[in-house]
Amino acid sequence: MTISHRHYHITTFGCQMNKADSERMAGILEDMGFEWSEDPNQADVILYNTCTIRDNAEQKVYSYLGRQAKRKHEQPNLTLVVAGCVAQQEGEALLRRVPELDLVMGPQHANRLKDLLQQVFDGNQIVATEPIHIIEDITKPRRDSKVTAWVNIIYGCNERCTYCVVPSVRGVEQSRTPEAIRAEIEELGRQGYKEITLLGQNIDAYGRDLPGVTPEGRHQHTFTDLLYYIHDVPGVERIRFATSHPRYFTERLIRACAELPKVCEHFHIPFQSGDNEVLKRMARGYTHEKYRRIINTIRDYMPDAAISADAIVGFPTETEAQFENTLKLVEDIGFDQLNTAAYSPRPGTPAAVWEDQLSEEVKSDRLQRLNHLVAIKAAERSQRYMGRLEEVLVEDQNPKDKTQVMGRTRTNRLTFFTGDIHELKGKLVKVKITEVRAFSLTGEPVEVREIVSV
Repeated sequence: MTISHRHYHITTFGCQMNKADSERMAGILEDMGFEWSEDPNQADVILYNTCTIRDNAEQKVYSYLGRQAKRKHEQPNLTLVVAGCVAQQEGEALLRRVPELDLVMGPQHANRLKDLLQQVFDGNQIVATEPIHIIEDITKPRRDSKVTAWVNIIYGCNERCTYCVVPSVRGVEQSRTPEAIRAEIEELGRQGYKEITLLGQNIDAYGRDLPGVTPEGRHQHTFTDLLYYIHDVPGVERIRFATSHPRYFTERLIRACAELPKVCEHFHIPFQSGDNEVLKRMARGYTHEKYRRIINTIRDYMPDAAISADAIVGFPTETEAQFENTLKLVEDIGFDQLNTAAYSPRPGTPAAVWEDQLSEEVKSDRLQRLNHLVAIKAAERSQRYMGRLEEVLVEDQNPKDKTQVMGRTRTNRLTFFTGDIHELKGKLVKVKITEVRAFSLTGEPVEVREIVSV
């Protein structure tokens, strides 16, 4: 099938991993000669990259799909693709529910999009959800930003948290080699990217599946080793990473983050619950005491570090007293940011079939109470920035005020200040903070640091 001026549109739901997968799939489509269309109704290939963490994300996909399935009756050449975690979880069932679909593909198959589409163009309806070894990624992603970039370092997850569908939809852990990761980062440095975020569902597990053990008996390729190995890539000024698991977060890693000047002082370490009994039922493999020790150690090494996390309220059997232990943890630690969610049962997970599911009213009441506390604590944490000089990497124009640009501090606080995006995009600017809010800052530019690319 020849492709001349055909357009594609991708809608992404969910996490950073999905955003990174979408950028890679967009890169493949552009290699195939497709052009990006902002408007899905003008596109010939529509791809929904889906998320199954919460129920409403799934429902949203079905409503989007319904609209396009109708369109397909008038335009039979329209190609409809569902990728990502809903695709992996539902598989054939998706085709039964939406027979207009052409391709259903799990996250492990993102790099195979070209081959799979070729089969669709040859007249087949395809379901690709079988576990495979992820092919080393050679496509150039169509990255949404010119300043910051995601780099996957490990796919999949071997944990078995009782509420989570990720291991069954993203497969077992597969680490990329340090050499492949460094080569991708070097290329980004040459292209002018200033900040990279290393991604993994459970990033601290990096390297456990790679061969090699040190004389002391530890894995030769740990996440900490990888940070040292990639740290000096020319052109890259900042390194971030997500998502961490408290079970594997070591003092050695914390020390490396304190020692390596490019690693930003921001740690995203989900705790999920502040109650040990609930943590045990979630199969998280740590206690709230251990979690607190990790945060204390980070603050010993880097007193100003920002801490963000994820928390779930209303897990099956959670009592009011257990929920209050979560509130206590949030009160004691003082997170800079916290992603909160009411528990929603995911098909195929142990917790979904347990007795003692809590009512929606209780879940929603607890979520509101937690969110209220989160906003208070985040506003308190923001106070420390008042009057300070912060280094901000300029990413974009402020969509609400075109005279301002916006970017993030090393601790990941969104910051706005007056400036021209054409002059400042991708620059590191020293900004004096004049206004603080719970989740963002405003300031005045003091000096632009000229970055000398090697």
